[in-house]
Parts: sequence; structure tokens; C-alpha cells
Amino acid sequence: MSKNYLFDFGLADAYPGYTKVSESSVYQKETGFGFIHADKMCMVDRRTPKPLVSDFCIPLGNTFIVDIPNGLYTITVTVGDAILETNTTIKFNDSQVMIQELNTYPNHFVHDSFTVRVNEGQIKLTFFGGAPRINAIEIKPAPEAVSLFLAGDSTVADQPIEGYPYAGWGQCLPQFIKADGVVCNHAYSGRSSKSFIEEGRLDPILHEMKSGDFLFIQFGHNDQKPDLARHTDALTTYKEYLMVYIDEARKRMATPILFTSVHRRNFDVEGKIIDSHGDYLVAMKELAAEEGVLLVDLAEKTKTLYEELGPERSKSLFMWGVPGEFLNFPNGVYDNTHFQEFGANLIAKLVVEELKKFELHSLNLCLRL
Repeated sequence: MSKNYLFDFGLADAYPGYTKVSESSVYQKETGFGFIHADKMCMVDRRTPKPLVSDFCIPLGNTFIVDIPNGLYTITVTVGDAILETNTTIKFNDSQVMIQELNTYPNHFVHDSFTVRVNEGQIKLTFFGGAPRINAIEIKPAPEAVSLFLAGDSTVADQPIEGYPYAGWGQCLPQFIKADGVVCNHAYSGRSSKSFIEEGRLDPILHEMKSGDFLFIQFGHNDQKPDLARHTDALTTYKEYLMVYIDEARKRMATPILFTSVHRRNFDVEGKIIDSHGDYLVAMKELAAEEGVLLVDLAEKTKTLYEELGPERSKSLFMWGVPGEFLNFPNGVYDNTHFQEFGANLIAKLVVEELKKFELHSLNLCLRL
């Protein structure tokens, strides 16, 4: 294949310059592209005079793979149907929400673009939605895209597909980012500001980071834990570890942004959120003021959101489901810390709304809202 990767989906002949993806296009290492499941890629041709969009694939729950060198790539998808309405959601690497419920009406075709970072030699796009379609995909190198690196804990991290609907807000952030930017979510469950560094999880971020990039930093949930591997003192070592992230980003001419920890869903008898983070919130705000670092007060934003919803309605944000409600948790789950995808989407939207308030030109160029 050429440097640009162009795919035309459906039954008609391939559009000039494009590689055809047909009913026989099951992924094989030899071809370097194709769907994972042979039985979940129905091909249709409306036989209209419009080339490239006359035919398409209905890839419900299927994953399209492209072998590709590591790097940054902008992916442009063409979605639509000549005679029917469509509804398509696309996730990258099983978790990151790139496009959420893209709707088209009959004979309406949308070209939407997003950028991804490939680290394991493959692009994996999984399709969901009420009536998903894919007409064409274009993949082009995007070395100049602004990288938004995320360092944090489980409330930020990409969560595995087998845990759906469990999700961190970082994995839902890409849907709000234009193709000028790319979300590189390195957040990992159970990590503190200390253990993230000492396990070497900051190293790949610093290796990939370039001038003009951003580093989003949210820790606190696990810094409170008593074990030696994770615990930091709010007013001393917590600040010291956060300074490592700040200093390393600045050395590379990137912009660090601190995020106070999202609140847990703990209400008092009057329906107000109980602060379980205490001095960690105070310490991060103090550090931001002392070092002139931008800060998003997610603690305050989530407090407001939860209290507006109240003790019962706020359950819909969290991994809180009765037996039989979540397919992957048949016995039910009652978790006041971690989000389900619906809640993670709302928190990601709050993040973007707060980022826009900084009025940073290079950052605003990346934001969809």
C-alpha cells in the first residue's frame, strides 16, 4: 500500500485509487487489512450514480483492522445511505470513542475526521450504533497534530471492552477533539502520582512529546491509599511528584494542565457531596497558583453536576446497575467511584468546556465544542 491508505467498502468496483473492502475481506496478516468477523459485514449497493457512496458496509459490532507503521494518522470516514437514515458510533482500539452516534438522513453523506496515535502497528476501528454504515475510509499521516497526553487513574483511563460500560473520561474525550489534535491516553487504573512515575508510565509520554503538545494530569484518588507504592502526603510528596510532570512537560515546550480529582458519589443527608479528597484538592490548587500552571477544577464541576442530579439520578453516571442491567455484570454492580460510559461522556464534555475558557489558540483549534 501507498503512504496514504484508501478503502472503498461495498459490492461495486473499487473507486479509482482505493482498495476494495468486500464480503471476502477478513483480516489476514498477508493482506494487512480486513474485518475481524466474517459474519458481521453485510455489503450493500444502492446502484446510484454517485461513485464511492453508492455502496457501503453495515459493520454492526465488527472491527476493521489496518496494519500500519507507528505514528500519527488522520482518519476520514465517509458515512451515509442513499435511501435510509443511519446511526454510527466508531471506537478506536476497542475503547476510545472517536465518533458518537453520527446520524445521517437519506441521501446524506458525512465526511468526518479524527486523528489517532498508532503504537502497536495497527489501526482498529470498531463500529456500533442503531444502523451503522461505512462507505469509505482514508488514512493519512498527521505528524504535526497536537498531542493531548493524559496521565491519571482509573477515572481517566481507557477501560477494556470486556468491562463495558465501565469507562474513564479520557476514553470519551476524542469525540470532542478535531483532527488537529489527538488524545493519547496513558492513564492507568490504580495509579497515583507516585506509582505512575515509578512504574515508568511517564517515560513513553515524554519520549513522544513535542513542542506545542499538552499534558493533562489528574491524580489524587490513589495517592490517598496507605500502601507504600502509591501513598503520597498531600502537602509535601504529592506536590513534589506533580512537579515532575510539570517540569518535564515544560522542558519539552509542552503545556501542563492540572485537573483536580473527580468527586466520588458520596452524599450527606442533605443531598450534598461529601469531599473525600481533602488536602489533595487544596494542594493541587496551591501548586497551580505557585507555579503558574493552568488548572481545571473537576472536583468542583463534578460536585455541581452530582448535586444537580441528586442521589438517585446521579447513579446513571456511575457503574451502578442492578442484576441484569449490564450485560458484563449479570449480578449487578454498585460503584460510587467509577463511571459508566454515559457518565464518562458527560465528564469529557465538562473537560472540554473548561479547556475552552483558557482561550489558548492552539488548544481551541483542537476542540469541537
